[in-house]
This record gives sequence, structure tokens and C-alpha cells, in this order.
Amino acid sequence: MPNKTTAIAHSNIALIKYWGNFDARLRMPLNDSLSMNLDALTTETTVEFDDALAQDEIVLGGEPADEKTSARVVEQLNRIRREAKTKSFARVHSKNNFPSATGLASSASAFAALTLAATRAAGLELSERQLSILARQGSGSAARSIPAGFVEWLAATNVTSTSDQSYARQLLPPDAWDLHDVIAIVSRDAKKVGSSEGHAVVNTSPFLGERISRLPIRYHRVRRELLNKNLKGMGAEIETEAIELHMLAMTSRPPIFYWSPATVRVMDAVRQWREEGLEAYYTLDAGPNVHVLVEGKHAAEVANRLRTFADVQEVIVSGAGGGAKLSEAHLF
Repeated sequence: MPNKTTAIAHSNIALIKYWGNFDARLRMPLNDSLSMNLDALTTETTVEFDDALAQDEIVLGGEPADEKTSARVVEQLNRIRREAKTKSFARVHSKNNFPSATGLASSASAFAALTLAATRAAGLELSERQLSILARQGSGSAARSIPAGFVEWLAATNVTSTSDQSYARQLLPPDAWDLHDVIAIVSRDAKKVGSSEGHAVVNTSPFLGERISRLPIRYHRVRRELLNKNLKGMGAEIETEAIELHMLAMTSRPPIFYWSPATVRVMDAVRQWREEGLEAYYTLDAGPNVHVLVEGKHAAEVANRLRTFADVQEVIVSGAGGGAKLSEAHLF
């Protein structure tokens, strides 16, 4: 068994969202989704299985992980141990280069990196599809951070569907389209309600059925324009999709509110810029921070405009990112 393995994975921004599970235990989603990996946002994770350990040791950002996070990581390690037929405990060190639990899909990059590093450290060599399926069980959106570039995650919601039918695959490589995500960080605070809790209560929203019935048309429209590399063609649909996700959260029981006043100010500004001729569109994940999608030629201008907002704490500019990969530089 290899002694120590490190993997790096990118966060992703969903263009068509994942919100709610067909099978909560296996994190099989209610609908297909589309996303773009973010080159500037990474998680780096080193895993070492050691027969001398009495339990798993989980360190995140240089500090021992809290009980809730540790439990999720151990659960994923248990899946990998069963696959590798080993009982050895693991030492796991992980770090992000961006704020965690703020609506930037930190669990996606975290579980993608963990899954690749831990499977290789345990002596397994899985295909991209197998890694995506396994990563999905740790965190749904992690399935999308395994392949590179612009990605499609298949839901497999038929009653006869099995876990191996829900996986992510590449639609376009990272260099196929010079699309940029200019992220306005309006809060670095960890959100009070995690995405997992949101998935668990989405079926209490009276609007879920309406969303699911209408989504296939939007999905195929955005997918078509993505393949055509047409931001204007898919922009309005992306914004509607983002608002709809938050509408579901706000109308769940109990209601979940992720937006802040700064969130709304940035969204309003993007709409105003577009009326003035700047082709930019916003989207949001489950958090207050705003992702502004633009062609690469407009990224610097949008970033500079966002930096003038008093309540924008930081601006991150990212192009499309690669898939999960191994690294020879270890964290311990």
C-alpha cells in the first residue's frame, strides 16, 4: 500500500443547480446539473494509511477538524476502506486556498481531493467515472470536481436507477471557452445552515414540484448554449436558476436565508451593468457570495468595479479549472 498520497481538486460553480436528493443516503440528486470548475479555488489533501494509528486523524487548515466534519470524512474513508479491503486508519491533512462553508462549494473540492488521495493511498486505481461516483457519496457536488473543465452531472432518478448511473462527465475542456467567474466575497463567515441540511428539507417547499417539472427545458437550453459557448444565450437562464434555488431555500420549513444586503446590491449592479452594455450575469450557490460570469476580456473590468463596493471584502477571478489530480508535494 502506498505510504502517502496528495491530491488537488478545484471547486466548481453550478450553472444548473443541485438542490435536493432522489436518494439522500447515496446523494443521488433530483436533477441533472451543469457546472464549471474554478481554476483559482483549490483544495489540497494528503492521506496516509498507517497500521499504527488507533483512529483516523483529520486536520483541516492546520487545526483538528470538528466532530461533524470529522464524521463525514471518516464515513468517506470507510467507503474507501471497504473498497480496498483494508482496516487501517488514516492520517488526513487538508487545506483550502479560499473561504470554506460560504457558498463557494468547498465540500466539492474537499471530497474530490480526499477521494482521489485516499483511494490511491489505499492502493486503488479507479477510473474517472468511478471516482466521481465515490466522491458524490461524500458530497454530491464533489462528483463534478473530478472531471476537468465544464461538467455535466447525470442524476439517474428512475426507480430502477443504481448508484453507478449517477456520475459527472466532461462536456468541454477548460481551454475550450475563455469564460471567467469573478467572485464577490461579501462574507467569509461560515453559513449557519449547511447545504446538506438544505437538501434534507427542500421537499417541504411548495415550489419544488413546479421546479422539477420546468427544469428539463432550462437544462437543455443552458447545456446547448454552453456547448455553443454563448454566454448571452444562457445568461438569463442562469440567473433565473440561481434565484430559484434560493426561493426553494427560503420557502422550505424551516426557511433558510443565505442572502445578505450586500448580495442583493451586487446582483442589482450586475443587472445595471448589463443594461449599459457590459455582458455579465450572476449566479449564486448556497451562500451570500456572488459569482459574476463574463468573457475573459471583461473579467478585469468587472473585478475592478466590484472592488469599489464597500461591503465586498475580496474579489477572486477564476477561469475554468482542471480535474482532480495527484501532487508530489505533501502537506505533512
